[in-house]
Amino acid sequence: MAAVLEIRHFGKTYGNGKRAAEDVNLVVQPGEIYGFIGHNGAGKTTTIRAAVGVLDFIEGDILINGHSVKTEPVLCKSQTAYIPDNPDIYEFLTGMQYLNYMGDVFRVDAGTRKQRIMRYSELLGMTGDLGDLIGNYSHGMKQKIVLIGAFLHEPKLLVLDEPFVGLDPEASYHLKEMMKELCAKGSAIFFSTHVLDVAEKLCHKVAIIKEGRIIASGTMEEVKGSGSLEEAFLEVVDHER
Repeated sequence: MAAVLEIRHFGKTYGNGKRAAEDVNLVVQPGEIYGFIGHNGAGKTTTIRAAVGVLDFIEGDILINGHSVKTEPVLCKSQTAYIPDNPDIYEFLTGMQYLNYMGDVFRVDAGTRKQRIMRYSELLGMTGDLGDLIGNYSHGMKQKIVLIGAFLHEPKLLVLDEPFVGLDPEASYHLKEMMKELCAKGSAIFFSTHVLDVAEKLCHKVAIIKEGRIIASGTMEEVKGSGSLEEAFLEVVDHER
C-alpha cells in the first residue's frame, strides 16, 4: 500500500540565503496521525507549505499517494486539505457560501455536502453562524469554518499547521475526534503543533525538527521512551546543540 505522504530528501533555501530545510525525510501511512514538532523557525511551516503545493522547491520530492506534487500538482491538491496557521479566507462571503464554494471545488454532491456541513457545524458549534459574513467572525470561528471546509470532501491527506491554537476546549475535543474518525476511513493526517501533551495522546508517530533537520522520528513510544513527549523533545533538542 502506497504511503499517503512521502517526503524524500526535501531541502529549501530562501532567496535571502536562509536554509529552512535540510534533507527532510518522512512517511505517513494510511490511518496515521503524524505529529510534526519543533521550535518557531525550525522548518515546520516550510515543509508543510511545500507538501501541500503552495511553496516551490527544487531539492528532493514530495509524493501524495504516489504522485509528485512537482509534476502532478492538481491531482495531489484534489486529494489534500490544508489549513494554515492563520485562516485568511474570503471575508465577504457568509460561512455557508464559503462551504458551498469548497464543496464545488472538490465536487462534493449536494446530499453529501448538506449532511456533512450540518454534522460538522453542529459539532463545532457553528450552526447558528453559517448565515453571517466571515468578516464578522472571531479568529476561532474562522478556524472552525475552515476546518468544516477541510473535512467536507474527506481528503486522503489532511495537513494542518497549529490547528488547536485559538480553539476553545470543546471544539478542540471535537476536532480530535473528527481527526480520529477520518483516519479510521484510511486517510492520513500530518500536523504541526506546540501543544505536546495533545500530540502525545493523539499521534501514532511524531517527528522533531530543529534548524531544518529531522533530529528524531518514529512511533510515539520510540521517540518518547519511558518519559513524556515534552521531556523527550527538550532532551533531543538540547542534545543537538
